Amino acid sequence: MEYYIQVEPDVKIFVEDLNPRGKKTILFIHGWPLNHKAYEYQFNVLPKMGYRCIGIDTRGFGNSDKPISGYDYNTLSDDIRGVVEALNLKNFTLGGHSMGGATAIRYMARHKGYGVSKLALFGAAAPSLTKRPNFPYGLPKETVTKLIQETYNDRPKMLRDFGDIFLFQYATQPLQDWFFNLGLEAAGWATADCATTFRDEELFCDLEKINVPTLILHGIHDKVCLFKLAEVMKQGIKNAKLVPFEYSGHGLFWEERDKFNKELTQFIEN
Repeated sequence: MEYYIQVEPDVKIFVEDLNPRGKKTILFIHGWPLNHKAYEYQFNVLPKMGYRCIGIDTRGFGNSDKPISGYDYNTLSDDIRGVVEALNLKNFTLGGHSMGGATAIRYMARHKGYGVSKLALFGAAAPSLTKRPNFPYGLPKETVTKLIQETYNDRPKMLRDFGDIFLFQYATQPLQDWFFNLGLEAAGWATADCATTFRDEELFCDLEKINVPTLILHGIHDKVCLFKLAEVMKQGIKNAKLVPFEYSGHGLFWEERDKFNKELTQFIEN
C-alpha cells in the first residue's frame, strides 16, 4: 500500500506499507541523500518472512513534499511522530540509516520513544557526524561544507562523488546508477539543508535518553559515518549491541544484505 500522510498544513510524507497485517512492524528511515527505495533488499525479503515493513520518504526526498524549510532533526523527528500517530503504530521497531539513524535517535529523545519497542541503527550519523572540540572522531566540518557547496553548484557531480565513497564492495555500474538516481529524486535545497544539519547538530544528550533495546549495525570500512561513531553510540546507549560488518562501507544494507537481514530479524525476535 502507498499513501500520503499530512504532517504539517503544507507537508505530506510519502509512505509505502508492505504486508500491513504482518506479525511485527519495522519502520525504516532512509539516509541522506536517498529515499525509502534504498531498502529494496530488505523489502524483497522481510515482508515474505511475515514482517510489516513501512518505508517513508523524508520530507524533501523521494515522493514526499519538498518544502523550503524543516530539515533540522527536531522537525524530521516530528514528521516521524506524525506518521506513527496516523498509522497508530505500537510496539514497533524503529530503524534508521545514516542521517535517518540520527533522526531516529532524536525521535527517541524528543518523543520519549513513542510507540517504539526496539531501536535499530545502521551506519548512523550520531552522536556527531563531524569533529568537535570534545569529539575527534567524525569528518572535518570542511568536508561537509564542501558537500553543501557542491550541491548548489553541481548536484549530479556531488552525488557521483559521494557514491564513490558510499560502498566498500564492488558494485556494478547499473547499481551505482540506481543509487545515484535515488539521490536525484530529492530537492537540491533539501539535500543541502540536511547536510547543514548533520554538519552542525549533535545528539550526545539524546543517547542517554534511549531506554529500549538497541541494535547498532555498522560497516568497519564506512567512510561517511566512521566506525568509531558506532563504538561511541554503544557506550552511550543503555542496553545496546554493536555488530561490526567487516565487508561493508556505508551501504551495509546492500553490501552484506543477508547478514543485515538476519541480524535485524534475530534482534526483533529475541
